Amino acid sequence: MRIEDITVGESWACEFTTRTFLDPEGQPLRVNLQVGESHPGTAGEYTSVGVIQVRDTANRTLQLLDTSTDLTFVVSWDDVRNVDRVEWKNT
Repeated sequence: MRIEDITVGESWACEFTTRTFLDPEGQPLRVNLQVGESHPGTAGEYTSVGVIQVRDTANRTLQLLDTSTDLTFVVSWDDVRNVDRVEWKNT
């Protein structure tokens, strides 16, 4: 499925890769830094699955809610794959 073909009003998700600061286990850090503070993590690539929140067709970016960490990432369309509909289940 192409990002351009996503139906508005439906829930969609995709695999994504982004560069961010990671902890020693390879998970994104949740750090609120002040100006001038050094970051405790190391830069690296993070791959996960995210639910698409916003699709920006002008800039070809997606705002995704990571299903593993509940963090929000903005990524290029070129950094996503395996786009599919979300099937929500009550547990």
